[in-house]
Amino acid sequence: MPSRNLFAAFVALLMLGFAGIGAAQNELRETFLKDAEEALAQADREHASLLAPEHYQRGMKAFRAAEDGLERGRNIEWVRDKAREATVEFLEAAEKARQAQDVLAQVMKSRQDAANARAPELAPKLWQDAQREFGNAIRELERGDRRGAERKKAEATTLYREAELVAIKDQYLSETRRLLEAAQRARVDRYAPITLNKARQLLAEAEQELNQNRYDTDLPRSLAQQANYEAKHALYLSEVVRKVRDNDLTIEQLILSWEEPLQRVADAADIVPHLEAGPDRLQGELVAFVQNLREEHAELRQEAEANRIRIADMAEEIRALDERLGGATAERAALVKRLEAQERIKEQFEKVEKMFTREEARVLREGDNIILRLVGLTFDSGKAEIKQEAFDLLAKVERAIDVFPGSELIIEGHTDSYGSDEMNQRLSQSRAESVQQYMINAMRIPSYRLIATGYGETQPIANNETASGRAQNRRIDIVIKPNLDGA
Repeated sequence: MPSRNLFAAFVALLMLGFAGIGAAQNELRETFLKDAEEALAQADREHASLLAPEHYQRGMKAFRAAEDGLERGRNIEWVRDKAREATVEFLEAAEKARQAQDVLAQVMKSRQDAANARAPELAPKLWQDAQREFGNAIRELERGDRRGAERKKAEATTLYREAELVAIKDQYLSETRRLLEAAQRARVDRYAPITLNKARQLLAEAEQELNQNRYDTDLPRSLAQQANYEAKHALYLSEVVRKVRDNDLTIEQLILSWEEPLQRVADAADIVPHLEAGPDRLQGELVAFVQNLREEHAELRQEAEANRIRIADMAEEIRALDERLGGATAERAALVKRLEAQERIKEQFEKVEKMFTREEARVLREGDNIILRLVGLTFDSGKAEIKQEAFDLLAKVERAIDVFPGSELIIEGHTDSYGSDEMNQRLSQSRAESVQQYMINAMRIPSYRLIATGYGETQPIANNETASGRAQNRRIDIVIKPNLDGA
């Protein structure tokens, strides 16, 4: 036991000795290296390692020697001399760096601009040349040769700016150049010279814009994007022309293949695609259709804004009633209830709208009513039985109905115009009743909430002259009439 106590005491004395040595070292460093450390910090603030490298490196050499000498216990005067030498070199480096910042401000800005444009990556040769001349300018200036420094500065500035421009062009024009090289290899100029030359001209214009003002890149970027489009278009056209020339594609097949997209667009617009005399008539009808849609959209936006203002006026009317009548009137209560119901229906509609894909259902709103147009619910020809593949869609319908508790539900059956009026009426009624029965049995919806009505062909939503239009007319609509008194 006594031996353990002696050992512990020895360890404690040893630790105290080390602590004393450490404290002594710190005290010596504070005494001999404080000025040098402060001068080093000043040199670093002035970026002297870059702008006055010779003085800075000599200062670091002397500083490290002083540190090493202090740790090894060398002669104190020698340590003091090395620390003094480091201080002088660092202060000189800081001063030279300040001068360099004034003299080399232009080239330093050009260097930063080039770096921002990723010149080291995109124009490495020019960047390295510029770096070399920049280093030469710094050395000339540090050695007192102002004239030589100015000469090297001008050379470096030019190289940095060239590197910056090359890098900017590479960023904006490299994709276009790659596409044009691909077109050249594919000999596109033999098959689509007009489109290819348009791409080349746009590239030349973009490059010219960058040469004139490299910092205003909006126009060059737009021109490059147009050039990319034309180059890709030329590649496509050349492939088509090559197939025609090689008899892999007849002219008739080509025209028919180009008519197909127009027919699909016409179907979507519910327009009969008249192409017997070319696309001009259909083109005019489609343009008019789009223009009408734009006008209707503008009108709807105006109506929405008017509704917003009307609701605000109603809210103001409530406040006015509150002020005049103390806020406890039947009129106010009815108005508040109506506003709350409308806001609730709006939120519910938006929630239901997100439940379905366009292939499953269209969710529409007419006043306070919500319409689920079940485009994904189809029946076999002349039949009213619900097919098994419709069950997933009907499960979504159930979740949508649950959003409107206590609502009245009207199931509407509709057909296209093919077949007799009487047959279509019976078929639409049977299909509506089939969905109604499914909702009672599978969804557990009380029958008193459900009404099934067949409209036959009397309420088309699309043109019965096209297959696409007839398909849209053969439909089940579920009209949800919300309970405005519900929560």
